[in-house]
Amino acid sequence: MAENTLDKNLRPDFRIDLDAVIDSRKGGEKIPRFVRSVLKRFIHIDEINDFLAEGKEGLEFCQGAMRFLDIRAEISGKENFDLIPAGSKCTIVSNHPLGGIDGIVTIAMLNERFGTGIRLLANSFLMELKGLAPLCIPINKMGGQARSLPSAIRTAYDSDNQMLIFPAGACSRFIRGRIQDYEWGKSFVKESLRTDRYVVPIHFIARNSIRFYVIDSIFRALRIKFNIGMFMLPSEMIRGKHKKVRMVIGKPISPEQLRAMGKASDAAQQIRQLIYNL
Repeated sequence: MAENTLDKNLRPDFRIDLDAVIDSRKGGEKIPRFVRSVLKRFIHIDEINDFLAEGKEGLEFCQGAMRFLDIRAEISGKENFDLIPAGSKCTIVSNHPLGGIDGIVTIAMLNERFGTGIRLLANSFLMELKGLAPLCIPINKMGGQARSLPSAIRTAYDSDNQMLIFPAGACSRFIRGRIQDYEWGKSFVKESLRTDRYVVPIHFIARNSIRFYVIDSIFRALRIKFNIGMFMLPSEMIRGKHKKVRMVIGKPISPEQLRAMGKASDAAQQIRQLIYNL
């Protein structure tokens, strides 16, 4: 009887249809069936779907994912949040070494400080995780949504939510001899100034497997348009089970300090470097 009750609580609609996701991506329709089968085993899609079908949403999803993966977070610099004036809105910015679990861990941490009013500006791919979707504002720089993207970003920053963003727009890669983010976008600077937000820098200290960087580098070197790195991230999450990650929270940057950094593009790269120095 208990087993039947548990089955009724499952949400099969929360599972990821990997074939549909592949077909929706540029070049995905050219991926043959046997390659898809290998990819499904490679990224442990059945194991991931078993967790997703539990139907957890929002903060409960983030906390459940951390338990599922047995991720432990060591956080320093929490006291810097106390430097933010009461009632102020913030943009929390971080490097993006893992491409998934770093966002989940950061949301769980921010909930302790700010409550439930957290929104993540995220790649539209993350919207496939229906449990995380309620916390996300999807960013798709291609296709139909690209035209409405500036308006969606303005609306997000105009809200009373605390905004979490990974300005690189993709997880870290092996670039110029070391693992680091791509150059950061500047929109978080412009929108934070427009809406009088403090910017809180966070350095997330972790890395994916060597396998991830090698395969991704090969695909990029061969100019293969299929984003293999993105599709490897679920596998990296499973391989990252039982790990400890570190987060260092820096001192908040006031709107006045942000304005003094000069052009938005310059300020974005200064903050990127500041984070890596934390």
